[in-house]
Amino acid sequence: MATDLAADPVRDWAESGIASLTGRVAGPPLLPPGRAATLARECSTWIAAASQGAVEVDGARLLSERAAFTGHRRAGTVSAGGACRLLPTIDGWAAVSCARPDDPSLLGALIGTEISDDPWPAVADWLVEHTGADLAERAELLGIAAGPVTPLPGTSLTPLSPRPVAGLLVVDFSALWAGPLCAHLLGLAGARVVKVETPSRPDGARRGNPDFYRLLHGGHESVVLDPGDATQRRELAELVAAADIVIEASRPRALAGFGIDAENATRDGTTWISITAHGRDSHRVGFGDDIAASAGLLAYDADGPVFVGDAIADPLTGLTAATLAMSAPADGSGMLWDISMSGVVASTLDEPATIAQPALREGSRWAFETRSGTVPVAEPSRRENDFPAPESGRDTQRVLVDLGIRS
Repeated sequence: MATDLAADPVRDWAESGIASLTGRVAGPPLLPPGRAATLARECSTWIAAASQGAVEVDGARLLSERAAFTGHRRAGTVSAGGACRLLPTIDGWAAVSCARPDDPSLLGALIGTEISDDPWPAVADWLVEHTGADLAERAELLGIAAGPVTPLPGTSLTPLSPRPVAGLLVVDFSALWAGPLCAHLLGLAGARVVKVETPSRPDGARRGNPDFYRLLHGGHESVVLDPGDATQRRELAELVAAADIVIEASRPRALAGFGIDAENATRDGTTWISITAHGRDSHRVGFGDDIAASAGLLAYDADGPVFVGDAIADPLTGLTAATLAMSAPADGSGMLWDISMSGVVASTLDEPATIAQPALREGSRWAFETRSGTVPVAEPSRRENDFPAPESGRDTQRVLVDLGIRS
């Protein structure tokens, strides 16, 4: 993605709604580092051009959109959604998530202590006696979304030639936010989006805010197939073979266990969007808050780091993925895009962490001084979707018949 030399990152942060989600509960909004909000705007500009104006969104505003539905607010070293913590280690800081039902027991295994209701005191005590490397090694082994704050070189992914996606079939295996946002944007551009779940692993976002889920999935179709059943496993493979674009957010071995091979699909002309926490070659898992924090996207005040936004790695990756999905090689061949969420975040950071600029009071509002003048700190805002989100599996029979997979 080409950099806009006239961009104003401070303005973009102020207008994104992210700054209002960054800082301590009783303190002012803090200016995040880097240019993630600017990159998000560049992505949405690219998407608008590629879709010939069919998709008109402000990418910077999408970064904070979920909080407009949930009411999340800035909470310092606790993530806006409450499931992640910034905690000191013996040699720095770490981000640790406890978002899944099994996470308390996994965290107990991490620290070697049985955990009952509140895992955080025991985890904090363990971390201050261990290094970030100790945490990273054990978290990867146990499948815990956690890691030390260790800024790494970013991964810059540049779209190829833009192509229209209206009428293309998108098969979406992803869940939560990043992949579904990509699918949502493709749907706005006219693609046919089919969400695929298994009976045992529905999208966890179905248990979240229903209006936000509807925003991302309204107007899509829903298919449920059981890869443990021989017939449905074959149907799953045929559905993938029919797709023009596949979106998935699993480690490669997950779909490979279903007999689905990304490399084979791309050889047949499919655009494959592979979204993982840290790249297809990594076994680490992660969620939006711990991924962004471990990549270095944190704001600092005199007391230490605080989270930036609400799971910002998710929407930033979703926007990036949409630009890649709306591009293709000039010869029409397939493409496998290995999208590391941490790499996307790191690509927006180019300077060492420093104390963040606090917003200033302008009457009843907060504001930042930017190259464009004084810009108020925006609150998160929401879009609406007039179409309902499908119940899980609602369209299985109809989609499979329509595509000639079932008779």
